[in-house]
Amino acid sequence: MLRELKEEVLRANLMLVSEGLVRLTWGNVSGIDRDKGLFVIKPSGVAYEDLTIDSLVVLDLEGQVVEGSLRPSSDAPTHRILYREFAEIGGVTHTHSVKATMFSQAGAELPCLGTTHADHFYGTVPVVRELSEKEVVEDYETNTGLAIVECFREQGLDPLKMSACFQMFHAPFTWGKSALDSVKNSIALEVCCEMAMGTWQLNSDGEILPPHILEKHYRRKHGSGAYYGQG
Repeated sequence: MLRELKEEVLRANLMLVSEGLVRLTWGNVSGIDRDKGLFVIKPSGVAYEDLTIDSLVVLDLEGQVVEGSLRPSSDAPTHRILYREFAEIGGVTHTHSVKATMFSQAGAELPCLGTTHADHFYGTVPVVRELSEKEVVEDYETNTGLAIVECFREQGLDPLKMSACFQMFHAPFTWGKSALDSVKNSIALEVCCEMAMGTWQLNSDGEILPPHILEKHYRRKHGSGAYYGQG
């Protein structure tokens, strides 16, 4: 079942290691087949070097396991909510990459300070509110997803234009058009966080990128008028 998607999700999870985004088993990637309404995700607590196509878990959008002998990632309910509520996305990545997790723990948004950021994220990367005690006890992972969706709806954010967020006290989530695309956004987020921290050390009063430059850099890579690359 879903052989091609499983191959992509396996490759995407292994990229977390090769790109230095994870330590131990602190991360997971999933990808969805929209036609079948099924998504594939890393199993819980399995070391990346032990991952195989057969160890991946397939779930439906109700959260039921339909294939796989291992327990899915404990973050699977968060992925499920994002797939359910952000209908355009095809992959989700969650890491505890160091720089982006610092922003999450500090509750600090990431403003667009330069064109590298603008190439990937259309504006300020938001912080999602902390969960209440009731939400944590009730269903921590599901409520994490619901809080992300709430944040994006309240701020009027398009999840395809803003493909990342910082979960307060937790860590970053990114998504994209595919599993691999979501990992690329996680890489970009980590690098942009590092660049921002260095920028503020050099100039704590630095301004955000002017809107006309943000618009130019984002649009040349995204949308009907994009002209970057060979696509």
